Amino acid sequence: MSRMVRFHQLGGPEVLRIEDVDLPSPAAGEVQIRVKALGLNRAEALLRSGAYIETPALPSGLGLEAAGVVEAVGEDVTDFAPGDAVSVIPPRSMIRWPAYGELVTYPAGLIVKHPPTLDWRTAAALWMQYLTAYGALIDIAKLGSGDAVVITAASSSVGLAAIQIANRVGATAIAVTRTSAKKQALLDAGAAEVVALADEDLEARLKEIAGPQGVRVVLDAVGGPIFEPLTAAMSTSGILIEYGGLSHEPTPFPLAAVLGKMLTLRGYLVHEITGNPAKLEAAKAFILEGLEASTLGPIIDRTFAFDQIVEAHRYLESNEQFGKIVVTV
Repeated sequence: MSRMVRFHQLGGPEVLRIEDVDLPSPAAGEVQIRVKALGLNRAEALLRSGAYIETPALPSGLGLEAAGVVEAVGEDVTDFAPGDAVSVIPPRSMIRWPAYGELVTYPAGLIVKHPPTLDWRTAAALWMQYLTAYGALIDIAKLGSGDAVVITAASSSVGLAAIQIANRVGATAIAVTRTSAKKQALLDAGAAEVVALADEDLEARLKEIAGPQGVRVVLDAVGGPIFEPLTAAMSTSGILIEYGGLSHEPTPFPLAAVLGKMLTLRGYLVHEITGNPAKLEAAKAFILEGLEASTLGPIIDRTFAFDQIVEAHRYLESNEQFGKIVVTV
């Protein structure tokens, strides 16, 4: 038996329950992990509330990131052994492979022996944010030295990872945030410029920062009305990569800017990286090298205990955090 977080109905954080679940031994090709820490992601709140790209069959587990110690391995697993310190690459389906539990089981291909210098909290906060940002900025946009990149929802874990990755490759990170409350923290985290939506005209400010050439790359998690000022400030042949949808307002199609500047508007999911073995290996190498060089490193906002999972989800939905929320088990 293992204690796992599940929900029997869709709704707010209060629907989450910790239950004893009978967990079978790992099958061939699988690794079972005794979890030490979990990284929380907004996707989990969306699944719980019924707004995610997956539709759960109830009761359902959830969770995309975990770090811990290998408890057991299935047949044909040769790269891992009980006692190994590992972390989990986010799976394509958290319904099939939920992370919120004391014991969890994953395919061996989604397990990474993380560097021994990482503590459990950092290891659990690692892969989703850096794989997401890497896939968008490096694999798709080919971000490099001299580029400017606009990063919305910049105080999220992915936003902060994107700032670090931009700096690592010599690009200029322009952070966009709702208010000026997190401006100094974003500058301290490596943003070259910060634009506060509540206090500044987004289009005018971006044009002031980027100059007449405009911004080549935009990484957006919001959508909604800011599409128009974002694209208005972009360069010819620029690319806007959309990986979220935080806005509850309609997203206009900026036809004039798209045609006039020959823009690319690109939807993106991290599965494009995690589902491609060659791209995943390249991403892992980039991220691990950045960790070793101290140019990459998760910013952890707050840590909750496993029994506080409801409170952790309430905090996740508050939008008050700066960086990652972690739950220790």
